[in-house]
Amino acid sequence: MTDTHRLQDKVAIVTGSSSGLGRAIAIRHAQEGAKLICADLTPTARTQEESSVTTQELIVQAGGEVLFVQTDVSDATAMGSVVAAAVKQYGRLDILVNNAGVAIEARAPAVLHLTDEATWDTTMQVNAKSIFLGCKYALTQMLAQEPHSSGDRGWIINNSSIMGMVGGKESPSYCASKGAVSSLTRQVALDYAPHNIHVNTLCPGFIQTAILAEAQTSLVCHEALKRRHPLKGPGLPEDVARMAVVLASDDANWVTGVCLPVDGGYTAR
Repeated sequence: MTDTHRLQDKVAIVTGSSSGLGRAIAIRHAQEGAKLICADLTPTARTQEESSVTTQELIVQAGGEVLFVQTDVSDATAMGSVVAAAVKQYGRLDILVNNAGVAIEARAPAVLHLTDEATWDTTMQVNAKSIFLGCKYALTQMLAQEPHSSGDRGWIINNSSIMGMVGGKESPSYCASKGAVSSLTRQVALDYAPHNIHVNTLCPGFIQTAILAEAQTSLVCHEALKRRHPLKGPGLPEDVARMAVVLASDDANWVTGVCLPVDGGYTAR
């Protein structure tokens, strides 16, 4: 565990927690003192490299508190249930990290006129509708409960992408879904700022996860990615997880409605 405990006594839900960015964020939040609800379709990671141990097991081994809840983030009943599970287990909900997402076009890139409806609909369901549902049920709970001891009522962190800020190659549904996340974040942040609820978005660059491995076989080579990220090349999940802690902590006391690039300089060009 870390020495800072910036999230001490906070209860956090992290969706898509079983692998990649979600795993890194959940573990980092637990290290900072949060009690975790890990939400995903399955507790087992999608990648062979991560499948030998679950996120929950890693958190418990480090002395953290965690509960896994099987969750389809595109389903309203499931998202309402995971918030209810957090309240039943820990008595409240302070942090929601809407991390779960898909990148179908990383495996099967296509320009818009060749994109089929199934790809579009699935991407928007998982990447955009899930943000709406997560925010809806988390906000309902945050408004109903007593404020955190800090005086704030809650912290919501949505996971967008640099592709919600700039154009991407042969990935229209992904770019559209992430643009929706960024715009919705700003709108929700304004509506709930009077209630002292922080709503921000992380916009990662290319991160070394399973999705990037797929993209490198179909969209872009590693050397090209290194050139696009002036600072150290493609990032690591931990680079994003650190900022997910900042945006859920008192360090972000006067921060809301931000779409924060964590991208090694990709969008600075």
